[in-house]
Amino acid sequence: MTKFQAVLISGASSGIGKACAMHLASRGFFVIAGVRRAEDGKRLEAEAGGNLRSLPLDITDAASIAAARDKVAEVTGEAGLKALINNAGIGVGGPVEHVTPNDWRRQFEVNVVGHVAVTQAMLPLIRRHVAQNTKGSGRIVFIGSIAGRATLPILGPYSASKHAIAAVATALRQEVQAQGIYVCLLEPGAIQSEIWNKAEEYVETVGAEDPSRILYGQHIEAMIRQTRQASRSAIPASHVAVRVEECLTRSNPQTRRTVGKDAAVAAFFNWALPERWFYKVIARRLKIPQ
Repeated sequence: MTKFQAVLISGASSGIGKACAMHLASRGFFVIAGVRRAEDGKRLEAEAGGNLRSLPLDITDAASIAAARDKVAEVTGEAGLKALINNAGIGVGGPVEHVTPNDWRRQFEVNVVGHVAVTQAMLPLIRRHVAQNTKGSGRIVFIGSIAGRATLPILGPYSASKHAIAAVATALRQEVQAQGIYVCLLEPGAIQSEIWNKAEEYVETVGAEDPSRILYGQHIEAMIRQTRQASRSAIPASHVAVRVEECLTRSNPQTRRTVGKDAAVAAFFNWALPERWFYKVIARRLKIPQ
């Protein structure tokens, strides 16, 4: 049995990905941090010390994924890759009617197709790790979102991608468990992240004469309020990092779990209420027309 425990994290430059990289490196894992910019990788290596190595990785580019697979194979050798943490993501916002098909494709290319492509590339290396250790030692973690259970207006593209990745995780879990690989899905609520600034930037681009603002102004204003409220109550990304470590170290990890009180509450009411009632509650809370 090898003591070398290597994990690959996509989107490790900031937010949840960075928090996971730093936390796992401090806990003795050898972290391979996937980044798109070399300067981000150098900064991570300087902060984490010897247990972290950065790796260029664009999950929407087949050549980048292939190069990353080859490098991970070289670094891990016969020990293989213990875990893959699929974290990279973007958020596309806007009314369903006005988000362009290209933006819909971009949302899914990053948040769904990219993760599938990386998973396909890394699975042989995870199986190599399982072969050198006990059955069940291989892990794949998907960072989803509570938006994968409860959908808000104006966040349709992002939420759709998170619903989709939840389905991917569920299918994959059933397919690879017999191979000694556990698959976990984490669904955070509001997390302290640059995504809130990006949401504000989107809102600023929607002028008063924009068709989106004319037809869906109440919904956009509601999401501005919701975004600002969520940013004030957001929990640190380190909370997710702790849950990721549990996914990697527990003998029988939870297959799907929320992170944060807001996510837990939303998941409970989504489960407990009929769908129509659940979204009536959402509409009243957001003060949007029904």
